[in-house]
Amino acid sequence: MKIKESFGSKLFDAVNIFLMSILIIVMVYPLIYVFSASISDNAMVMSGRVVLWPKAINLIAYERLLGNPDLWISYWNTIRYTAVQTFLSLAVTSAMAYPLAKKGLPGRPLILFLAAFTLMFGGGMIPTFLVVQKLGLLDTMWAIVLPSLVSTWYLFIMRTFFEGLPEELEDAATIDGCGTMQVFLKIVLPLSLPVLVSIGLFTAVNQWNSFFDALIYLNDRSMYPLQIMLRNIIIAGSNVQGEGNTDYIETLKYAMITIATVPILCVYPFIQKYFVQGTMIGGIKG
Repeated sequence: MKIKESFGSKLFDAVNIFLMSILIIVMVYPLIYVFSASISDNAMVMSGRVVLWPKAINLIAYERLLGNPDLWISYWNTIRYTAVQTFLSLAVTSAMAYPLAKKGLPGRPLILFLAAFTLMFGGGMIPTFLVVQKLGLLDTMWAIVLPSLVSTWYLFIMRTFFEGLPEELEDAATIDGCGTMQVFLKIVLPLSLPVLVSIGLFTAVNQWNSFFDALIYLNDRSMYPLQIMLRNIIIAGSNVQGEGNTDYIETLKYAMITIATVPILCVYPFIQKYFVQGTMIGGIKG
């Protein structure tokens, strides 16, 4: 039986479709423009003649970048910083969130209060730098990974998710002889895949796009992540082959943006299902 829709419902759908179409255009257009500019002639880009599709296609910017060893070093640094921080962040955050989801945990209200306190007040940039310096972490990977290892916001999202898991499953596993760690590793974490993937994606994207920590804590150029190289090309206007040659500097900027963005764009479609599930469940069960 076909249900007849009212005029108001049709109008609502039409407005939604229109607004979503505008939103898609606003989000997709910059991606297309950046890629088109990266493979266009530098003079065409600088004169503003590239609007959507590429003009006078050439790949000189990509040839210069891909032939530069600093790019591959920066790529490797970014990949390992992102992988290590994402793994450790999920491990530490889940290990802290799981006991906080248990109402019988001694001192639970105080721990939650202290964790929430960090959302409103932080240590500050200079005290954090001094701590990192005193620990001897400057010019190491751990200066990038450790200061931002645990996000309080992600901690509360994960704790809320754990609170929503059926206690009967954990009780059944305990009766079968599982200890607390076995219950956590074999029961809780497999059931928490959506929220783990969601938080892992947010953590990975934040670390992949981060440059400020590297700017503060790293002096060794061989430790620079990809975003420092991107920053130097876009903001400082430096050229991978020297300051004097500006024949392709404009297209070089767009090519660098494309190279830095593609990995994240390629990963997201494969984990979109878990991402949507995790954000919905973490947001509903508050």
